[in-house]
Order: sequence, then C-alpha cells, then structure tokens
Amino acid sequence: MTSGRKQKSGAAYSHRSVLLDSAVDYLVNDPEGAYVDATFGRGGHSRLVLGRLGEQAHLLGIDKDPEAIRVAEELAAEDARFSWFHGSFADLDVALERQQWPTVNGILMDLGVSSPQLDDASRGFSFMRDGPLDMRMNPQQSPSAAEWLAEADEKDIADVIYRYGEERFSRRIARLVVARRQEEAIETTRQLAELVSEAVPKKEKHKHPATRTFQAIRIFINRELEDLEVGLKVAVDRLAPGGRLVVISFHSLEDRVVKRFMRDLARGPQLPKGIPVTADQEASAFRLIGKAAKAGADEVGDNVRARSAVMRVLERIDSDNKPKGSA
Repeated sequence: MTSGRKQKSGAAYSHRSVLLDSAVDYLVNDPEGAYVDATFGRGGHSRLVLGRLGEQAHLLGIDKDPEAIRVAEELAAEDARFSWFHGSFADLDVALERQQWPTVNGILMDLGVSSPQLDDASRGFSFMRDGPLDMRMNPQQSPSAAEWLAEADEKDIADVIYRYGEERFSRRIARLVVARRQEEAIETTRQLAELVSEAVPKKEKHKHPATRTFQAIRIFINRELEDLEVGLKVAVDRLAPGGRLVVISFHSLEDRVVKRFMRDLARGPQLPKGIPVTADQEASAFRLIGKAAKAGADEVGDNVRARSAVMRVLERIDSDNKPKGSA
C-alpha cells in the first residue's frame, strides 16, 4: 500500500503516495475507461487518476481498512465517477461483478502498509510507537497479532517469522515469546519489540532488531502474500486488451511474487526442454512494459520509506496477440 510523508492535524492524515505520478502515467491509457485502485489507502493515487479521466470514465477503489473506506466514501460523495468496495483485492471478482464490469482498462496495486497505518499507534503496526499489538488492516477480522501470539505453537511462530520476515533468529524469538507469555500477556508493540531485542544476539547497523518480526507477523495476520497471489490472477483475467496492471511493492517477498508472475505471463506457455519450437506455438497475451522502476533520489530524500519501492507493469496485448500499433 502507499507509503508516504505524513502530516497530522487532529485525527486527519495526508500523505503523498510513493511513485505517484509514474504509476498513474503507466495506468491510464484511455481517459474514458474503467479503472481499479485496488489498494485505495487515503486516496493519493485515486485522486490523481480521476484528474486524468474524462466525464464518462469510472474508478473503483478497494481497501480492507475501514479508515480508508471512510475516506473513499467522502471521495465518492465528491465525484460521481468514483465508487468503493470494502474488502481485499483478492475479492476483485466480487467487486467487479457488483460494478457489472466484465473487464477494466487498468488495475493498480500499491502493496503493504500505509503511512497512516504505521503512524497511528492504536493500529499496532510499528515498533516505533507503543500501542496495542493489533496489526490488522481490517480490525473487524480476527485474530489480532496479540491474540495469535497468545495461542500459536512455538514452531508455528518460528515458521511465520522465518518465512515472512526472513529472520535467522526466528526460533530464539519464538522460544522467548512462549516463555514470556506464561508470565504475562504480550499485548503491546513495546512488549514485543523489547522481547525481540532481547532474543536477537546480533544487531544490524541502522536496523531495529524487531523490523523483520513485525513485518512477518503483519504479513501473516493479514494474509498479504496469499491475497496477492489470488489478486494478481484475478486482475490479469479482468484486463481488457491494452489494459495494464501496475504493482508497487515495498519488500523483497512481495516483489518476488510479482516479478515471477509477470515474467511467466509475458513469456507465454513454455515447452518442456528438448522439444523444438514450432511456428504455430501459442504466443503470450501479455508483455512487460519497461523495466522495474524505483523512486528517484529526490523522492527518497523527501521520504525514506520510498527507497524500497519497486514498480512493475504488465500489459494485456490486443486480442489478435499483437501489441497496439503493430503491423
């Protein structure tokens, strides 16, 4: 999801989405088309998309977070071309069926956790601010991070931290979680951050020892990689010829899934090794647009979170399997 600079006034947040302009440049290829902002966040991308669209176009915003949906409701009241759906992008089929859209001209996914979520201590995403250990993008769903840590087996905790956080001390952390919860419930971000710091024997320079553990638990609790795999498959099935899927990732696990998915589609069906290629071999219905893009130095200087952002773009080719404009 978006990760940008935060400004706070009362309970209101505003931030600039990472790779904002370039993502929308790639996404919008028909100003009268139908588009999906599959990770609405606080509407940074959606507002810019609407600014590029004509009067007959439409944009659907999707998000798990009720706070994001409240912002989406306000935008829908302001602009009749915009509507919203409360759910995951894994529910894209359901959302598009409600809109009665068989296909769309573009889909944007801005993965991960947003600045407003990180900066709100009550959401429990960050070890930098003490608050309840929640981590749910949709607080109406269960379990919270605290609830899961209170009940999960030591092996399961270690496996999650290793798989989704690539934390080499995952077993030490899990062992201490199980021991500590017998003394007191682990219910706050500070408790977990201090526990992880105690369990990790070697500290990385310029990196908090709890970074990987918090990432791993958040990804697991919100089923982020599972939803991503489902969402990508649904998205490409729903693209019209010439339509584009634009995905912005913020860590290597996400980007690995996106990169392999797009690469395999662009390659098309692969014959087993040793079988000669024939002239009538089925061509791919997709192509990659450009190379993986990253935020520029100015954007990273303004917002350190932008340094890990990677954007990839996939386009569905015309139904005759030729790119637009080809002979």
